[in-house]
Amino acid sequence: MGYFTILAAIPGFFLSSFFFMLLWGAIAPKIGLVDINYPLAMLITITIWIAVAPLAAAARKRRK
Repeated sequence: MGYFTILAAIPGFFLSSFFFMLLWGAIAPKIGLVDINYPLAMLITITIWIAVAPLAAAARKRRK
């Protein structure tokens, strides 16, 4: 079941990156930051996912 869960997360990663890029583009000019492109949004998204995944796994084990 774990393999299919990973496969199901792939579209979510690309959509998360896309939405992050769009939202950053709307907010950044208002606070004086530069826009980011899609590859940089993907890098930021995977970094956040790698940081949050162990926390989510630990919380999931604690609930069971």
